[in-house]
Amino acid sequence: MIPDAVDINGIWNVLPPGVHEATLDEVEKRFATTGNRRNLFGGFRRGVESLRNAGCKVIFLDGGFVTEKTRPNDFDACWDPTGVDTKKLDPTLLDFTHMRKKQKDKYGGEFFPSSARADGMRTFAEFFQTDRHTGQRKGIIKIKLS
Repeated sequence: MIPDAVDINGIWNVLPPGVHEATLDEVEKRFATTGNRRNLFGGFRRGVESLRNAGCKVIFLDGGFVTEKTRPNDFDACWDPTGVDTKKLDPTLLDFTHMRKKQKDKYGGEFFPSSARADGMRTFAEFFQTDRHTGQRKGIIKIKLS
């Protein structure tokens, strides 16, 4: 279940701290509420399908898309690489050049392996749980793809 958003940064509400499990349908119902948000969700879903087809079982969702931001620019996602056959994966999802431009152009957001180091210390799954404006803890969504 996706909890109500909370104010931790005085800018826009975010998910409360923690990893909140949800289905793709729940994410769509809660966050794909405008044309812009439906477009972002469509790109996210296409990336998820590529990951699922390659064997991915879990993906984490973050970014402006899962806030109460009026017009989010993108989403940020990271995926558990356990069991993923990268030969079956869309190569765009493994292209991190030029600030992940190809990912953003194709999907509207970015996908990172969850175990990769985001800032040299924390994995992306950990990094995404910190508000970039305040450094306070915030939540992310966990979606099981089995």
